[in-house]
Amino acid sequence: MKLTDSIRYLKGIGPKKAILFERLDIKTAEDILFYFPYRYEDRREISKIKDLKEDGIYLIKADIIALGSRYSFKKRFDIVTIVVDDGTGRIDCVWFNQSYLKKSFKIGQRIITYGKLTIFKGKLQFSNPEFELIDNGNDDSLSAGRIVPIYSLTQGLTQRFLRRTIKHTLDKCSFQFRESLPYSLRSKYNLYNSVSSLLNLHYPKDFVSLEQAKRRLSFEEFFIFQVVLLLRKINKKLIKAKPHVVDRDLIKKILRFLPFDLTQSQKQVLGQITGDLRRNSAMYRLLQGDVGSGKTIVAFIAALVAVNSGSQVAFLVPTEILARQHYDKFNNFIKGMLFNKKKVKISILTSSVSNKAMILKKLSAGKIDIIIGTHALLSDDAVFKSLGLVVIDEQHKFGVGQRAFLAKKALNPDVLVMSATPIPRTMALTLYADMDISAIEGFPPGRRPVSTKLFNQDQQNDAYVFIKKELDKGRQAYIVFPAIEDTSSMQIMSAKSMFGELKKNVFNGYRLALLHGRLNNKEQTLIMKKFHNHKIDILVSTTILEVGIDVKNASVMFIEDAHRFGLSQLHQLRGRIGRGVYDSHCLVMGKFDSPISKQRIKAFLENQDGFKIAQIDLEIRGQGDIFGLDQHGILQFKMSDPSKQIDLLRMARQEAVKLLEIDPQLEKKENHIIKNAIIRRYSECVLRQVD
Repeated sequence: MKLTDSIRYLKGIGPKKAILFERLDIKTAEDILFYFPYRYEDRREISKIKDLKEDGIYLIKADIIALGSRYSFKKRFDIVTIVVDDGTGRIDCVWFNQSYLKKSFKIGQRIITYGKLTIFKGKLQFSNPEFELIDNGNDDSLSAGRIVPIYSLTQGLTQRFLRRTIKHTLDKCSFQFRESLPYSLRSKYNLYNSVSSLLNLHYPKDFVSLEQAKRRLSFEEFFIFQVVLLLRKINKKLIKAKPHVVDRDLIKKILRFLPFDLTQSQKQVLGQITGDLRRNSAMYRLLQGDVGSGKTIVAFIAALVAVNSGSQVAFLVPTEILARQHYDKFNNFIKGMLFNKKKVKISILTSSVSNKAMILKKLSAGKIDIIIGTHALLSDDAVFKSLGLVVIDEQHKFGVGQRAFLAKKALNPDVLVMSATPIPRTMALTLYADMDISAIEGFPPGRRPVSTKLFNQDQQNDAYVFIKKELDKGRQAYIVFPAIEDTSSMQIMSAKSMFGELKKNVFNGYRLALLHGRLNNKEQTLIMKKFHNHKIDILVSTTILEVGIDVKNASVMFIEDAHRFGLSQLHQLRGRIGRGVYDSHCLVMGKFDSPISKQRIKAFLENQDGFKIAQIDLEIRGQGDIFGLDQHGILQFKMSDPSKQIDLLRMARQEAVKLLEIDPQLEKKENHIIKNAIIRRYSECVLRQVD
């Protein structure tokens, strides 16, 4: 049996059971060994039947002295019962709707059972306990007398069968495992070897050994991950790119055109970006900052620098609303400005533009300097004459393949990706180690804090009264719902169902409009244009507002069923107001009754710093949902969790940096073990960069 062999060839599996394993994404012998338990039960203590009490969870070892089955016409399923005796007493074990168990038991067999005790007709019994039969005096149980692993299952597989299959695979295949970490590194940090780690993860000797096994595999995942990202960064720096001419006088001229001064942080970040543009290696930089911190204007100034140097610039955004907003802002900003005695030509490309063919023709001929677009920019029809800079706004809205595809439309263009979902600095340095990272801290002068207030369900009318007072001052409002339409599975208010009620009764006499993602792009654009021009007072919407909407007269937002939103999402929504000179207010209403939801709303009410909110969100939810590692182009971690093992992650990063400072291409013989581990694990992602 080889590690790469199909799971179907393992003992007791075959083609039919192999299909069940594939539901768990287990296809090979190696896959099953890296299918880790999600929890463990301490079953080292065997109880006596005479000591059992109701509602307790117990493990017993006893002999079967009676068995039988009956059909329940009321419940319409079989009930299998055995009576067991351990010398201190007798007890019934009962299984419901598992008729196949009739053939499993024989009188005189020794059995181990584990489960919760219940009372039925005044008598103690085990209901649907987990069990294991001890055959021929073999007392080497995988389900008792030890710390027992518990795995996620699919219908048709049992814990008992999965444990036996994993044990059999370990016995047959563990000698084939190739070590992924050099001995020097394992010795330095007192780490198990790979085989010992797997053995103790599936069948730990004790809890100390279990934690050591987890630590070893977590370190390995972090270390290999960091080496991969740093290798990407090294190889990107080696790729030659056309340097841009950065005209300092031009930048000063642009800054004089601004109706405001850049903050010190914005100036610092602009300096980092223009420094990259000047180099003969391609920029690959992440620009992050809180909502409203001024990332877009910095990116646009960088775009003008690139245009002045003879390059075309592509601005990729996730929605048509945001594309048109950028288009209008950029055109207004450069009105009256000349670059090399010429006007900068800016166009927009979305799926709904009417003159698409003409735009594509001009783009390929180099007659468009800056193109702002949605996914339409990713089509094969979008061809550039001299693409030199790619800017990707709200980068988490695009898959890694989409981001890479746009960058491939030219020979090594500079790439700037922007995110308004701040990431704690340590996490950013480790999870985005293949990129240079800039962060805009703080807000532009005049940006007012937004007051945030929680309303109970019975205070809904109070919130509506507050909104009316703002509208009567000449302001505008957003009312946000978590869903477009009502669903049977979720008892929540929806934008569509509430719109009629709000328009007809609550806000009769005010101008309302409904905005959601199912409207076509033309309808969305028209509604936002009317709202921007104050022809609409209240915009009833879904989370389509989350990305980039900027209406300075909107001073109040009411988020209904706010418990349905994540913490970072609430913060993104709140960032749509407070953009003008008026005091702004975010009103939230929801059922915050679970411990996690209480944590979330407390953090939202008490914090307006996006980086602090991101850190709290990380602690509440863990890394998966926030950082979207699958979208990062790297496989999800199986064992490690950056949010809970930041010290181990930092340690692994330090070792990866040291390694590549000495051997940047892993050419030394002693590092082939690491190179091979990378190729085995990430061949699709980095084989070309590493090998």
